[in-house]
Amino acid sequence: MLMMMLGAVQLGAAAACVVVLVPMGMAGWHLSRNKMLFFSGALFISLAICVHLTPYFPSVPDFVTSVSSAVVFDHRSSCINLVNEISWEVKPNASFHHFNNTQNSSSIADFYDKRWDWSDSYKLKACEFTKLSKSDASDLLNGSWVVIAGDSQARLFTLSLLNLILGPQSQRMDSVRADLFKRHSDYSVLVNETGMKLDFIWAPYVMNLTNLVMNFKTQKNCPDVMIMGAGLWHMLHFTNASDYDLHLHILKTQVVSFLPFSTELAMNEPVTGSVPIKSSHLFWLGMPVLINGMLNTEEKRAKMNDAMWHAYDKALGDSKLLRQTGGPLFLLDFQSLTWNCGPHCTSDGMHYDGAIYEAAVQIMLNTLLIESHQTL
Repeated sequence: MLMMMLGAVQLGAAAACVVVLVPMGMAGWHLSRNKMLFFSGALFISLAICVHLTPYFPSVPDFVTSVSSAVVFDHRSSCINLVNEISWEVKPNASFHHFNNTQNSSSIADFYDKRWDWSDSYKLKACEFTKLSKSDASDLLNGSWVVIAGDSQARLFTLSLLNLILGPQSQRMDSVRADLFKRHSDYSVLVNETGMKLDFIWAPYVMNLTNLVMNFKTQKNCPDVMIMGAGLWHMLHFTNASDYDLHLHILKTQVVSFLPFSTELAMNEPVTGSVPIKSSHLFWLGMPVLINGMLNTEEKRAKMNDAMWHAYDKALGDSKLLRQTGGPLFLLDFQSLTWNCGPHCTSDGMHYDGAIYEAAVQIMLNTLLIESHQTL
């Protein structure tokens, strides 16, 4: 539609040039001695052209609206593709010298300060990504039902999200940490101030995620936001990328049949203010980079090697589960986050510093801002 309108404008402009300039040139040659007559003739011809060509032009408001909508859609879709582009600054902190000169049981990751932000490029600056405050995040998730399902990576993501919503120094966070990290258990919390309900579901295998989606489908109950991810447990205990690929395809089938909405971004105008999220938003927690030499058991080092990690990553891509490959779930790119932060951001080669999960939470929140057509 937009291209048709632009074509009409171009055609009209070309016609105007021919119809106006040629007669004006001829008239100018004959009437060069009478400027008043020349410009009167030019004005008459211009008005005549406007009257005859107006029906072929779209109205100005419609044209401006169409162009504006196209620009907004293109901006949003391009920013969605850039939201995972994070840069890191990792430097030794004041305690680093002490760590190097003493026997210390602390992890080396504790002796490095980590700072992150979106990469410094023109395109990313235009997207205006921002680190949401406690107030901003609470407004965005106001009244929402958030489900996070997966293994220990999902649990750490849950901790980071609650840390932002409740505040790291709040007394409530002490009980959250104790209850959330009970071995292989689920966890639920209601944030009374905002009405946000959060459920963490221990689901270390893709099959567990599929069963969870099927339960939601049976109950005809859909979370507002769902973040899921699994793979590390399957890699350790089954070490079979083909089987993992099969389970991912089954999960995708169930998710697609479960969704009551299209994953395509709507071309609505963005709105401002605190508007609760009304449609479902699905995210996939990617697997972190595994640093084999730092893994804490021989079994992990043998089974969770680089070749196996890449085979599992390829299975994820082949499954087309991710939005980036035409599927329903948007990837929170833990591979990129952990690779760019590096070995100084992990103590065991698998579980990373809190800054990684903080960045992932902010990526998720900025994606929600774009998808729900909101601005801060």
